Amino acid sequence: MSIPLNCFTAYDVRGKVPEELNPDIAARIGLAFCKQINARKVVVGEDMRLTSPEIANALCATLTAAGIGVVDIGLCGTEEMYFAVFSNEFADVDGGIMITASHNPADYNGMKFVRQQARPVSSDSGLLEIADNAASDSWYHNARPDKPERIGIHCKMPNKHLYITHLLSYLNLEDLQKKKHEQGGNLLKLVVNGGNGCAGPVIDLLELILPFEFIKINHIPDGTFPNGVPNPLLPEKREVTARAVREHGADLGLAWDGDFDRCFFYDQNGRFIEGYYMVALLAEALLQTHPGATILHDPRLTWNTREVVKKNGGTPIMTKTGHAFIKEAMRQEDAVYGGEMSAHHYFRDFGYCDSGMVPWLLLCQLLCDRGVTLSSLVDDYMLAYPVSGEINSQVADPDEVIRSLEELYRDAELDYTDGVSVTLPEYRFNIRKSNTEPVLRLNVETRGDEQLLKEKTDELLTLIRG
Repeated sequence: MSIPLNCFTAYDVRGKVPEELNPDIAARIGLAFCKQINARKVVVGEDMRLTSPEIANALCATLTAAGIGVVDIGLCGTEEMYFAVFSNEFADVDGGIMITASHNPADYNGMKFVRQQARPVSSDSGLLEIADNAASDSWYHNARPDKPERIGIHCKMPNKHLYITHLLSYLNLEDLQKKKHEQGGNLLKLVVNGGNGCAGPVIDLLELILPFEFIKINHIPDGTFPNGVPNPLLPEKREVTARAVREHGADLGLAWDGDFDRCFFYDQNGRFIEGYYMVALLAEALLQTHPGATILHDPRLTWNTREVVKKNGGTPIMTKTGHAFIKEAMRQEDAVYGGEMSAHHYFRDFGYCDSGMVPWLLLCQLLCDRGVTLSSLVDDYMLAYPVSGEINSQVADPDEVIRSLEELYRDAELDYTDGVSVTLPEYRFNIRKSNTEPVLRLNVETRGDEQLLKEKTDELLTLIRG
């Protein structure tokens, strides 16, 4: 059987169904993963895609036939799989597999992997070996004996109780309920856009407890993607949430991608808030309760984050972009929080993993505690360091484009943590190849100069695109 290895990215698996990923290929990859980590029992979850149940069933059947136990948590977000593993919700779990392609189009699917304690698996920590073994017929036949010593048990455990309880631990519920009683009604009105992904069922469970009003749009999980791909980072996907915030007079807008490992924010005016500014805001909030803590950030946009962290007594550390790389660095540095401008937020108390639920819960607590709006918290950030937003470009030879920019800016400060970051006195930019798509990604920021931002962004795009 031929397995197209191009479905492997730097830290997960994603491919078109069925030519790049299908139940047979996924089962082989899953078995190779389990053998790589010597797993006797793993957690398996799946997103809302129409192909996910069939892939998950084939995976579970192959693993149990090879003597590996499976705890099947069903439809969920990726972070629910993380939680099941790092919390040891199910005793003696050795790792987890999530069937998801996140925000990719409906004809894609994929797989994400973690080891014990939800430690990541990437190209630097075993993913390449998994790819090689999965592609080898001889390896596969040896790994799946006709008569295994034992047959693994397949348990279906879709209960979300412990996960929801953990999420609520990030809030001072007693204080919020007291405020609700004093106010005589819900404390906040929230527009929540699940993008027809997996966030909806979790929101429904939290709604039963939280003193907030929820306005739900695109709420029901639907793998046909009736409202388009669930990727709120795309500018054309933002207006539906923004409009709902304005129409309902909401205090906050929230949107998620398909497996809700990313969370996106809109202020009370329906203005989309770049993830970059949310990193600084969450870092500032956590430093109030964790004085002197270490905060991780990615290289794409840095000035605002580093200034805010240092001002609040923390230590900022830059790390390579990508969830597997940041999780490894989170553990190495014992960081309380790590944030990416792409809206991935990582928390020490969440197994050093990324969560799309914890960030908005922390923000809601902050808004209720201070009695302020989101815009009042981020306006100064946005004025001090305006940004271009991430701009993608398809080019014939990405490496040559990057080399030409290195040469052009050879007298500037250059950093190679991820791609190339170029820093000059009044502006900086980062250019890098995507880990998941065939594009170059550009981010530009300036020191409070909107006009310079526009000029340099246009200039760089002309150089990149030719």
